[in-house]
Amino acid sequence: MGIQGDIEEHVRAIAQAMEEEGVHGETTMLKTPESVDLADGVVIPGGESTVMGYLASTNGTLTRLRQRIAEGLPALGTCAGAIALSARVEDRVVGPTKQPLFGVLDATVRRNAFGRQRESFETAVSIPKLGEKPFRGVFIRAPVVSSVGEGVEVLSRLDEGIVAVQQRNILATCFHPELSGDTRLHRHFLSLAR
Repeated sequence: MGIQGDIEEHVRAIAQAMEEEGVHGETTMLKTPESVDLADGVVIPGGESTVMGYLASTNGTLTRLRQRIAEGLPALGTCAGAIALSARVEDRVVGPTKQPLFGVLDATVRRNAFGRQRESFETAVSIPKLGEKPFRGVFIRAPVVSSVGEGVEVLSRLDEGIVAVQQRNILATCFHPELSGDTRLHRHFLSLAR
């Protein structure tokens, strides 16, 4: 989705993952409901989930993406993207929020779970589905997944909570894999989009 957030970093990570996998394709910024119909997969990047939801709602992209993802369009949501994909959101300070959401991931996500910008950090994250090598998790004003529905597979957790999940065609991480230099999550996403 090309409305708001760290879009360029994901474009580079997807391009690198496609090269490594020998996949030919192109990335396109999804900014309108019509552009959504041309996509084989969508990345909802990190950024500001409230702004993202509001802009996507205003131009009709939210409704169309919600429908396409529910129909099986592969989606990768990172940090704010994980918040936007979730069915329920709560803020660490103010509790439940009423922000516009895609609502396709059966999970509750808690915004700013680790604190504000100054509490951002990096740590090794174990994601067995991607192999034994730890993943470099870059957490920037990061959320955590506080609860999941029955159909949601927990891919990784830290002491503070769940930080990566998959529900059929939907991947969501509370960290920024596009900033890690490791394409394994993007390659896994590509496998869903093929």
